Amino acid sequence: MSALLELDGVGVAIGRIALLEGISLSVERGQVLGLVGESGSGKSLTAMAAMGLLPLIGGRVTHGAVRFGGQDMAAMTEAERRKLRGRRIGFVTQNPMTALDPVQRIGEQIDVVSRLHLGLTRAKARARTLDLMTQLRIPDAASVAEAWPHQLSGGMKQRIVIAMALAGDPDMIIADEPTTALDVTVQAQIIQILGALVRDRGVALLLITHDMGVVAQVCDRVAVLYAGRLAEEGPAGPIFAAPAHPYTAALIGCIPQDGMAKGSLTGIPGTVPSAAAFPPGCRFHPRCSRASDLCRRTAPPVAPHDAGRAACHHPGTVA
Repeated sequence: MSALLELDGVGVAIGRIALLEGISLSVERGQVLGLVGESGSGKSLTAMAAMGLLPLIGGRVTHGAVRFGGQDMAAMTEAERRKLRGRRIGFVTQNPMTALDPVQRIGEQIDVVSRLHLGLTRAKARARTLDLMTQLRIPDAASVAEAWPHQLSGGMKQRIVIAMALAGDPDMIIADEPTTALDVTVQAQIIQILGALVRDRGVALLLITHDMGVVAQVCDRVAVLYAGRLAEEGPAGPIFAAPAHPYTAALIGCIPQDGMAKGSLTGIPGTVPSAAAFPPGCRFHPRCSRASDLCRRTAPPVAPHDAGRAACHHPGTVA
């Protein structure tokens, strides 16, 4: 099956500072790709590149290509990209608390998407809105549609944001940290909803998160970013069973498990480096127990490893 969204060797800069380098990813219909990494790894920037939103923050694609449905997004006009967003690509924002217009009723905010992108009348748009809200397990959808955002809980607001993303009947959804501001129980509900959308509707889902536990629940494939570069990518099962990159292994080690012995939960020493001070060689080497002189001097290429790819001079080995 051909990829719906494809990033081919994409680099991104803001001003003179290069933030992403050589990012190659693809997502197919009916597939969930988890894009994971700590804050500052480049996850949200990758999503903005995928949607053609970089100019809003003064950014630009410096090399490589972003293709959606086989079309080069760089060759599109801004008007064409606007039609793509909302209609073929739905976006679920990171913070549902600030994603909604506080002076507009809930139903109106969902209605406008299908009216704009599908050309529906007001009556048909409202019928579609209520149907989507019911599918997303929102009780008494008609009453909620007449409510104001401040009257809803965080979990309910996130369901409304998902309904807005679906209202244009997109082929793909990009969800940027969709469970960050929610409690654990509501997080699980939102993840179940997103997984069901992929299964039932056949949409492609790019799920951006820092939580490997969430990735393990719902993703078919995993792409791990670190300091603006791809560290590892491949099927979720093999990556969780035997990660090739030490950063991936460290992220998996941070997942709490039932029955864990006291003190066995690990952390990752240090922090993600600033884009203005990326270290030479492998950018993870200052935090890596496997690092050698080669790692400190030379950036590893992204190379095939088992079922996936990894950018590591010593994949799957222990120092």
